[in-house]
Amino acid sequence: MLFPTVYGENLFDDLDNMFGLTSYEGEGRRDPLFGKNASRIMKTDIRETDTSYELDIDLPGFKKEDIQAHLKEGYLTITAQKGLERDQKEEKTGRYIRRERYSGSCSRSFYVGEHIREEDIDAKFENGILQISVPKKAPEVPVQKQIAIK
Repeated sequence: MLFPTVYGENLFDDLDNMFGLTSYEGEGRRDPLFGKNASRIMKTDIRETDTSYELDIDLPGFKKEDIQAHLKEGYLTITAQKGLERDQKEEKTGRYIRRERYSGSCSRSFYVGEHIREEDIDAKFENGILQISVPKKAPEVPVQKQIAIK
């Protein structure tokens, strides 16, 4: 499994760092594995069954059309992207003083093996959770052919 890549920084991190303040994002901000972006990473549970690996990825606030999954060279990459511009179109009055809702994109990759194909993977998005099933498949072992010696 690869470590996730998260794009889109908190606007107020620089001010917090300049004045030695801590973030309101909780303990995850100083997570040694994911750093200050820990609260924005696609939190993932991975279960192993007899026949597959089951991934449950939290993507609250995203819609199905905001999410993409790609398989390339054995890596399954999930990318989610959303902006707040569609919310702005619905506004009628007032102006924002501060905006804290997440806007941006995040991406996470998992190595599933080069023997897995796109059609082998099942994915479903429901209630903010992306559920992915990757079958356990043994890599195809090339059959060694004998050459007849005359």
